[in-house]
Amino acid sequence: MVQFEGGVNIAMKIPEDRYEATLHFYRDVLLLPAEERPIEHPTVLRTCKVQFGTNTLWLDCVRDITATALWLELKTGQLDGATQYLEANGTSTCDELEQIPEGMHWITDPAGTVILLTEDRNCP
Repeated sequence: MVQFEGGVNIAMKIPEDRYEATLHFYRDVLLLPAEERPIEHPTVLRTCKVQFGTNTLWLDCVRDITATALWLELKTGQLDGATQYLEANGTSTCDELEQIPEGMHWITDPAGTVILLTEDRNCP
């Protein structure tokens, strides 16, 4: 049986014109540990890793978007089985959303939340 577990990564996709204010809020107002990271990506211009309790919040400055969106991580011990299970239940992969390494998939929930499905051998 396929099982899922929430991952530690949350990505906040932020329009360019709101990125600096958002970074300032998490880093300088809330005083959360934050570290800007170099990134080479066709649509993500800048990224900052913010320690958000036991989770990592990635603040991504994204070109050509108008609204902020949260993207989540979901882990499974059986990526191929999980993908087949999701397909059988009406959820297809949508890997064209953003470039990711092989062995991962993008999916969305019915509300449109983007979820990165990753394989983790430590998951059931």
